[in-house]
Amino acid sequence: MGVSPTPSTTETRRHERARELLGKMSLAEKIGQLVLVNGAAGEIPADLREAIAAGRVGGVLNEVVPECVDELQRIACDESRLGIPLLIARDVIHGFKHIAPIPLGQAASWNPELVEACARLAAREAAASGVNWAMAPMVDIGRDPRWGRVAESFGEDPLLTSRFGAAVVRGLQGEDLSHADSVAACVKHFAGYGASEGGRDYDCTSVPEIELRQVHLPPFQACLQAGAVSLMPSFGDLNGTPATMNRLLLQRILRQEWGFEGIVLSDWEAVRQLVDHGVCADRREAAREAALAGVDMEMFSRCFEDHLPGLIAAGEVDVSRLDEMVLSILRVKLQLGLFDGRRRPLEVPLKQEELQPLYHSALQSVVLLKNESQTLPLQVEKLKKLAVIGPLADEALEQLGTWVFDGDTSLSVTPLQALREYAKGRFEVIHEPGLEYSRDRSLEGMPKATMAAIEADAVVVFLGEEAILSGEAHCRADLRLPGAQTELLRRVTDSGKPVIVVILAGRPLALQEVIDLPAAVLYAWHPGTLAGPALRDLLFGIESPSGKLPMTFPRMSGQVPVYYARKNTGRPASAEFYTPLEEIPRGAVQYSTGNTCHHLDAGYTPLFPFGFGLSYSTFSYDNLQLKTCRVSRDSAALDFSVCLRNTGKVEAEEVVQVYVRDLVGSVTRPVRELKDFRRVRLAAGESRVLHFSLPVKELAFVGADLGWRLEAGKHQLFVGGSSAAQLMNEFELL
Repeated sequence: MGVSPTPSTTETRRHERARELLGKMSLAEKIGQLVLVNGAAGEIPADLREAIAAGRVGGVLNEVVPECVDELQRIACDESRLGIPLLIARDVIHGFKHIAPIPLGQAASWNPELVEACARLAAREAAASGVNWAMAPMVDIGRDPRWGRVAESFGEDPLLTSRFGAAVVRGLQGEDLSHADSVAACVKHFAGYGASEGGRDYDCTSVPEIELRQVHLPPFQACLQAGAVSLMPSFGDLNGTPATMNRLLLQRILRQEWGFEGIVLSDWEAVRQLVDHGVCADRREAAREAALAGVDMEMFSRCFEDHLPGLIAAGEVDVSRLDEMVLSILRVKLQLGLFDGRRRPLEVPLKQEELQPLYHSALQSVVLLKNESQTLPLQVEKLKKLAVIGPLADEALEQLGTWVFDGDTSLSVTPLQALREYAKGRFEVIHEPGLEYSRDRSLEGMPKATMAAIEADAVVVFLGEEAILSGEAHCRADLRLPGAQTELLRRVTDSGKPVIVVILAGRPLALQEVIDLPAAVLYAWHPGTLAGPALRDLLFGIESPSGKLPMTFPRMSGQVPVYYARKNTGRPASAEFYTPLEEIPRGAVQYSTGNTCHHLDAGYTPLFPFGFGLSYSTFSYDNLQLKTCRVSRDSAALDFSVCLRNTGKVEAEEVVQVYVRDLVGSVTRPVRELKDFRRVRLAAGESRVLHFSLPVKELAFVGADLGWRLEAGKHQLFVGGSSAAQLMNEFELL
């Protein structure tokens, strides 16, 4: 796995041009290419102007004022001795001015093509501001919702994350990286960052190498295979060695096994922070260890700039290593067309039809968790008054989610705005937020909110988290609704009216104590610029919900991490051997409660499983047929089919999911692994036979020798609408 393709003629010429330019550079100019400085928000201080003109800067981060970017590039190209252009970097995570749902929400769409289209829009807008390097995608596996950065992730599954990460790379970089509206992707954070202890950002991670290679590395490799030209190591340490100086990751796996030749960029001050980790005595040592491990460019801190000259003079870092670092940067600049007259494209306002990917992404990301008595969709003809309640019904900023430095809130259409527009001439909308913001604990606004619910025919309550509660460094130990939102919901549901809850959040929340209160629950994540139209169309049945959970939902905070691809253990939990805490008799014998793998107070099942999501229709699966029940390890694929039927009354989309269980392996294997998925739209009553071809190589796993292996043995194949799918057939790998 990971064999590099034969270089093309274009790549060969690019390498030759880079080496030719390298041969003209002084030591100071070489080191200058390794320096990524922070911008000055539309200004160019004299010291920055001087440094660029002297060739001591390779790139500028966080400068998005177009005229300023143009001047920075002019200085680099016209005033520096060799005229080497700058990389202009920015965190373009899930949009630029127009914002798509947070990545975790995009993953709930299970639609990589749609995510690619949203990334393409983001690249166009960012490039118009002069950005040519996006710090995205983030493909860390997120299995602990306490970790704030699950909002930036594509969830808990390696296959889902791999497909979405590759889609973002393709969207950002376009068909040709040298085109003016393409930006280089930087895949992050290599690797295992999402496994930080306690769900605390920046904390240490302990990941066995089998798990590292099986779970955490595949999404990175998928992104590099999609053409990503840069990569960022994690802030944290992996098994005792910080990623910024981790030679296993950066040399053996990335360079040697995968043949990666792009830029390895440190995270913000991560080289200097090797001192804080306690693995380097000072910044000089930090510069040496990061450079020798494989970091090419340093973000913000100046350890390379300050100490590489002395390290090279002392023979502690060979000049050949410096040349490798510089060449990786020059090659990417050549790929971007920066030496060939590439200019910032003029900003052209997006047309309404060009915004459709944002709308559809918001629409398909929403997951229907509950719908008692077909409360949804709302029926206009039965509505005279609709109460819109909750702190997040009309928050143009909060609906955008985390990492939206450039998001334009004037472009946001809030749910309240969309509902009021739709209500004109049809029904009245009463708006009472009840709480000023998601963490508000004041009860002052609740009487008005309760009265609005009593007066209305139906109630929609917008609850969840403000954007600031998720993202980098925003981790939570308590996953319940913050503030007094639970009390607000209790009072509103006491009105006796049909209550629909829409939750906007950056992570899975622990909803066990509130899930029984409302009649229906839509989980919308942070849906982005067009949250309002998407939620309006779902609430009124113009579209049917089709999102599926990209992360397992815990019952309570103490149950995490909880994820579907767990190991069976020697004592797997089951209904037969589990006694809930409240049912344990006083004085019970120790083993009488069932000695299996579970929590007494949370059980052994999640509140909602990975892949779960309801619709306004219903679907049935049957007739799972395998072309053959035995496949050789030399076979190309396992071919099978299943019949999917829309058994409901409305046209709707279903995400068909394929899981495999390897029953016996030389190392313990997950109880299920996602192997494929497909979105299918069916009319009411329509059925369709779906054909799948699962490559046999996808059944490989990492063995005790840390190599990928295909082992003979029996497997189970599951197909259905979630990871709890029951339709099963068996096959044997010979």
